Amino acid sequence: MNINPKGLLLTLAVTIVSTASLFAQKFEELAQTPPMGWNSWNTFQTNIDEPLLKGMVDTYVSSGMKDAGYVYFVLDDGWMSMERDQNGNLVADPKKFPNGMKEFADYVHSKGLKFGIYNCAGTKTCAGYPGTRGYEYQDARLYASWGVDYLKFDWCNTDGENAIEAYKTMSKAIRAAGRPMVFSLCEWGQHKPWRWAKNVGQLWRSTGDIGLGFEKNINKGGWTALSVLSILDQQDSIRQYAGPGHWNDPDMLEVGNGMKVNEDKAHFSLWCMLAAPLMAGNDLRKMSDQTREILTNKDVIALDQDPMGVEAFRFYAFDGIEIWVKPLSNNELAVCFLNRSGRPQQVSYNWKGHPMVDAVSNTSFDFTQTTYKMHDLWSKKEVGSTAKTFDETIPADDVIVLKLTKE
Repeated sequence: MNINPKGLLLTLAVTIVSTASLFAQKFEELAQTPPMGWNSWNTFQTNIDEPLLKGMVDTYVSSGMKDAGYVYFVLDDGWMSMERDQNGNLVADPKKFPNGMKEFADYVHSKGLKFGIYNCAGTKTCAGYPGTRGYEYQDARLYASWGVDYLKFDWCNTDGENAIEAYKTMSKAIRAAGRPMVFSLCEWGQHKPWRWAKNVGQLWRSTGDIGLGFEKNINKGGWTALSVLSILDQQDSIRQYAGPGHWNDPDMLEVGNGMKVNEDKAHFSLWCMLAAPLMAGNDLRKMSDQTREILTNKDVIALDQDPMGVEAFRFYAFDGIEIWVKPLSNNELAVCFLNRSGRPQQVSYNWKGHPMVDAVSNTSFDFTQTTYKMHDLWSKKEVGSTAKTFDETIPADDVIVLKLTKE
């Protein structure tokens, strides 16, 4: 027998590479910038059906959301029947989706959008529908056959489960199904996913659920819905874990759902500064012009989608005024002045007295050495440069967002 050692080594190497590929944890190429889309939960909960959602898809396109960069259309809880079929497969509720989920996914794709769906790591979803525990590979194959592009995976009814292993299993199941899907880990930050989920999914919830409140949390009689500012305060300490392909997720947007316009604007601005996934949750068919202008402000969205993928940090805080700083590509910088004091405040800021240094992104901005011109991303006006003190009054619960570019 003649054995070619080089040939044997080559065969062995190919086998190892193939095996490594088979057991890779996620599709690395996805979500190089934070995913943008719409999710059905915040407005409709489980009260969804095919006609309503097809109308929402149509409005998604006609409203300018798609043109602004939103691409995922995600069905949350309540899309399925209460029981699996005789083969153990999940079934779309025939009353809500009489044409089946594949047909609905095809409709979403026909509009140039990507399709997302929801399930849960537990035995049941949060609303009591069949969960995925024990069916991970079967469910992933089913989603792939439907053309699913995004899976939100919740954490209800998980007594006795190990979060890390549960999410790793589902991640491997998605990979084995062979269709690239963004994997959104929704375990509410309870097990610090930012420390272990980088190779498991593309985004992970960093907190509990958001509620319709800017300043104050809302008691839901058994759990607490978090306010925008409560969630904001939990982000600064974990920003080093986020980046292209792996994002901290401070939960979906409440823009257009009943807060004041200035609160909506601040909420959206802060999420973009945080490089957060942008998942709108409003009734797109009933958007006011102000809501549309907020959600489709391409200059602010560009901060969120900046390819460096750096999450903002709190640079300054005093008497309810905060300055959040986000280094951008091309040696540019975003600066957000937030007034959370509950009253209008005059800001007088001397740039030259405050160099901005970020160890996470290894960037620094010394305004005594370099002058930057400033563009206000909401008024869409040039507002001078860092050569002079920045003087402006900020209303209560509002923001000013500046993009700084070298002169």
